[in-house]
Amino acid sequence: MTEIPVASDRQSAVRLLACIDAGSVPVTDESWGADVVAILRSQSRLQALDFWMRNPDYLANELLNEFEKTKDRVLIRLVQQIFDSREPDLRRLPMIRYHFGAFEPLDNPLAILRASDLIRVQREGVPGQVREHLYLLTHRGRASMNELAAAAPEIAWYKDRAAVVATLAGEVGGKALKDRQYLQQEYASTELKHLIAPVTDRVRDRLELIQKGLAA
Repeated sequence: MTEIPVASDRQSAVRLLACIDAGSVPVTDESWGADVVAILRSQSRLQALDFWMRNPDYLANELLNEFEKTKDRVLIRLVQQIFDSREPDLRRLPMIRYHFGAFEPLDNPLAILRASDLIRVQREGVPGQVREHLYLLTHRGRASMNELAAAAPEIAWYKDRAAVVATLAGEVGGKALKDRQYLQQEYASTELKHLIAPVTDRVRDRLELIQKGLAA
């Protein structure tokens, strides 16, 4: 039986901090607190960003989609780098598909970030009817992400890759991002409560086909 890779809570905390840092929007006043520098709205957006972090083959496929729109060859080089460094094999942390898409409980890694006041979490709504989770990035959280990335290449990868994911996502909300991810048949056809299937071979073939076209 193939062993399914699992991240520790601390690894997940770093990955989520990178997502929140890169995928949030700046706070320009003190309405959320004097030391809050940015905010990421909705758990569904955070889960969607995390999906691309955890599934480099799906990320690579989206980058190829962007290339077909923009013809920016930097995107092709980035996809080639993803495959050359074997990210789809070494970095993949599969997620389970539930009714609303890829999901994994975030309580434990977020608790690590909250305990150090790197982020704060607020909820809009009333108990039992939470409309939205708000992830508030503190000055300490941003500074810690930068310091950790500067000190360790392994953590720098999280910061760099989260920047790519956030650029790809833009300011789109979580539902729209999950709808975009559902466009991949392997994702959409995965049975509920099963691990979402990889797309590595298909995306590698797609990359090679595009490269042949560019070389012709």
